[in-house]
Amino acid sequence: MKALLLRGDSHWKDMKVENVEPPKPCKGEVLIEVHAAGLNPVDYKTASNGHPDWSYPHILGLDSAGIIRELGEGVTEWSIGDPVVYHGDLTRDGAFAEYNITTAHTISRIPEGVSFVNAAALPTAGYTAFQALHRKLPLDQTETLLIHAGAGGVGGFGIQLAKAAGKTVISTASSHNHDHVRLLGADFVIDYRNEEVEARVMDITEGRGVDAVVDTVSSQNATESLGYLAHMGHLVYIAGAPDFSKVKPFTQVISYHEIALGAIHKADMQSQEDLRRMGATMLDMVRHGKLETLVSEIVDLDNVPEALERLADRHVSGKIVAKLK
Repeated sequence: MKALLLRGDSHWKDMKVENVEPPKPCKGEVLIEVHAAGLNPVDYKTASNGHPDWSYPHILGLDSAGIIRELGEGVTEWSIGDPVVYHGDLTRDGAFAEYNITTAHTISRIPEGVSFVNAAALPTAGYTAFQALHRKLPLDQTETLLIHAGAGGVGGFGIQLAKAAGKTVISTASSHNHDHVRLLGADFVIDYRNEEVEARVMDITEGRGVDAVVDTVSSQNATESLGYLAHMGHLVYIAGAPDFSKVKPFTQVISYHEIALGAIHKADMQSQEDLRRMGATMLDMVRHGKLETLVSEIVDLDNVPEALERLADRHVSGKIVAKLK
């Protein structure tokens, strides 16, 4: 099969498509013919330092959509030819290849009317946003949210999921992305480069602060976000923990929620099956026109390294997907 090969730590900009032997599914696994694979910042971030579980050459790519071509021992709930999407295990070879292996209990069936490209845009960013809102936050007690980086993948999905739940959404974005973020459903958009975010949040909420912040940016940004929260507020952090010492005990009574989607692959099977459930829910929303997949660009496998460079330079809004078939 053809695969985009990473030859060593930090060599992701030099990856080339080469021929390698296709993998074989083991017990409980399926072989997927990859039709589309989503690109994510985690691809270049992890590739920059490598991973102790990797051997080289390694294949990147966590988000895949395609067709089941072979069933491993004991797989009875799926059939050859089924169209599926899944979030892969970071420690294993990934989806920037014509074929990939994954566990049968974590995949979701792609319904009619949803393309492989749109399905492949969902897992890493979409499931992360879904976890933040529907697995961590008490949404019944949350009316107003600040979702950072609304033009990005996690932020864009988060805005849509929050609006679908009937919430008031504030987001941050560069000025040239404001119209896009509003189209996704944000009620208020703050230009973080030219506006004082805390002052704007307090103005919008009449001095109360927001019930929850979803931070997708950095530890520093998560720390700054503590100042935007109302009493009994919630901080969901995805890109690094805040400085917890900034909030004194017995004052704001903040609840903190860490998101690390990839950790689910090391959890028990029941936890891992939530990948399938999240995927099924979001695919159904896409099918019924209730969720945009944020696909802004489609590339071929050879152009993935250049596209990852643009992701690293933060010159991309929405999702880039590699189309293989």
